[in-house]
Amino acid sequence: MQTDLLDTFLDLAETRSFHRTAERMGITQSTVSARLLALETALGVRLFDRSRAGTDLTTEGKRFEPHARSLRHEWNEARRRILVPAGAGHLARLGIQNDLAAIHLGDWVADFRREYPETAFYIEPDYSNQMCADLLTGTLDFAVMFSPKPHPDLHFETLGDVGYRMVSTLTDRLADVRPESFVFAHFSPAFEELHRQTTPQLTTSPVSVGQSGSVVSLLLAMGGTGYVLDQTAQELIAAGRVRTVEEAPVLRQPVYAAMHIRHRITPLHRRLTRIVGRHLARRIKAASPPDSPGHETDAPA
Repeated sequence: MQTDLLDTFLDLAETRSFHRTAERMGITQSTVSARLLALETALGVRLFDRSRAGTDLTTEGKRFEPHARSLRHEWNEARRRILVPAGAGHLARLGIQNDLAAIHLGDWVADFRREYPETAFYIEPDYSNQMCADLLTGTLDFAVMFSPKPHPDLHFETLGDVGYRMVSTLTDRLADVRPESFVFAHFSPAFEELHRQTTPQLTTSPVSVGQSGSVVSLLLAMGGTGYVLDQTAQELIAAGRVRTVEEAPVLRQPVYAAMHIRHRITPLHRRLTRIVGRHLARRIKAASPPDSPGHETDAPA
């Protein structure tokens, strides 16, 4: 099956640019045109109109687009369903937000395996945008992420949230934190915006990273201040390696389950969603001393 024809059509439907699609797919514009022509010939209709104003889907192209997405997803899913590891009854491919993997993955997968002992699990830590793309193509079955990317073929559910606490090797007073020794965190667009709103005086930091583990590495190597996952902060504080920065708000990042829309009511996906939600609820309940009223700040969904 020539799925490259579907991939090219769907990318072009998104970019509306032969040049941009060629760049994104690493092929030439002539290849894009040839693939589109082959697909149009097979369907017997014209899918795009090209003019000076740009490239637009025809009426037939708009009708075909949801079918193309479904065909691509079905094909990739079918390929995976036949490539099951020896000894396993099924294979489930899961994505997890990079920042959550180190702390949460072990507990989650242990419960997954208890519930589905005959299922083999392939797990890949990644970022939200890529996981959304992989769910759309059928490369992933289920994902846990920070930033849902709305799409008619994707279904998202809020699972709970995780907290990030500001720690420092230099000071325990927010007033003493300086931008030049601060590591700015951009764990998600929502988190970054909340971070900027609550600590505008620190937005000129010369270093910015997107993983809690990277923040820790930088703080311990260079000294400084930054936000890290609450559990990581507790461990570092207990070991005497950092201090809590008093008066700095604990920032909360929502966590979402994501799946293809056609899987939203299947038993496997419902069960995985409940397991992750239950573990997150336990983590929040077991969190160290509650902050005073108003100390925690909720990140926008």
